[in-house]
Formats: sequence, C-alpha cells, structure tokens
Amino acid sequence: MQDDRYRTDTGEDKAWSELAAAGPVEVAANSGASYDSATGLFTIKILGSPYTVDPAARTLTDAQSPGNPPEYFLNLSTPIYLVHARPVPPSGRLVREFTGGEFFFRGAHTLPLDAIAEKYGSDGNLFKRACSEALGGVPAEIGDAACSFSVYPRVSMTFVLWLSDEEFPARAGLLFDSNAGMHMPLDVVWAVALLACQRLLKY
Repeated sequence: MQDDRYRTDTGEDKAWSELAAAGPVEVAANSGASYDSATGLFTIKILGSPYTVDPAARTLTDAQSPGNPPEYFLNLSTPIYLVHARPVPPSGRLVREFTGGEFFFRGAHTLPLDAIAEKYGSDGNLFKRACSEALGGVPAEIGDAACSFSVYPRVSMTFVLWLSDEEFPARAGLLFDSNAGMHMPLDVVWAVALLACQRLLKY
C-alpha cells in the first residue's frame, strides 16, 4: 500500500506515456537497459536485481520473483529514469547534496539515517551483509563500514556507517554520485534513496 506521507508529484503517468512513445533503442542506450524488439520489453538491473519493464502495459516486474509486486517507489521512479536518463556513466565523485538542491534532503525530506545507525551501529559486518543482500551493494573504503550500490545503471549511491564507541554514538550517511541528478529529478532521487533506506531497515 502506498504511504501518503511520502507521496511525490513526479508525473508518473506522463513518464509512462513518454516511455511508450520514445524510441526504445535510444532509451536502452541512454539508460543502460536492454530492449527486446520481439516482445517490446526492457530489462534493467535495479538494486542488483533484473526487472522487466512493459511500457504498453505500464508494468514493472521482478524477473527473479514475478509474484512479488515491486515497491511503490520503483513503479514511480523507473519510467521516469528510463525517459530522463542520459548516456553518462557515474562519475565516481561522491556528494552529499546537488547544486541547486542544497536544502532538498532536509526537513520533510530527511532520510531515516538515524534509524540505520541505531540498527547497525554496533555491527559493521551485519551492515555490509545487509547492503549486499538488500541492495546488491559492494564494500567501499569510507568510514568504519560502507557500501556502494546502483539503484539504476547510471544512478549510484554509497551508505557510510561510523560504528559506536565509548565516546561517540553510531552515525550513518548517504552519499550520491555527482551525476545522479542528471538522470532524474531531485524528488525522484530522494524517493529511491528512501527506498534504499527502507530496504536496509527491513533486513
């Protein structure tokens, strides 16, 4: 069920319409997805797992678990990513905020990083395992424990955890590849970042 607290106005219906009308070969090249002209379907890796996108039916299906409906934010963000993505790979440069959106990830858009720190702040190995299994992530050399992962082929992020000790409580952060904002609006970047947080908290 959709959580109205996190509802965003991102033009989902418009994105599906634009995707159906777009040139599929160009969409695939821009987004890093693959396209099957025989079926009219895209296949794209999302958070480490393959998904099938049907523009005509406006559906997103987990290729490994077809019976499990994808999270709301994936249904929302995937057609938008496919329409907006550009043929530009991740830069490898991590940022906390994006130019022009310095205050976006605050206030009502604050991510539940404190909850992640509380859950994993005393067990870095559990954190790494959760990142790998829930997000398809790989270890990164930042903080006490870190994990880099790709939400979409051209949109990558990195969770960073500082473990608690006798002097300081645990802290968690989320860094974005500097090119992430090129491929989707900031509210959609926030939506998929929130989804990543939710997956870690459910692990």
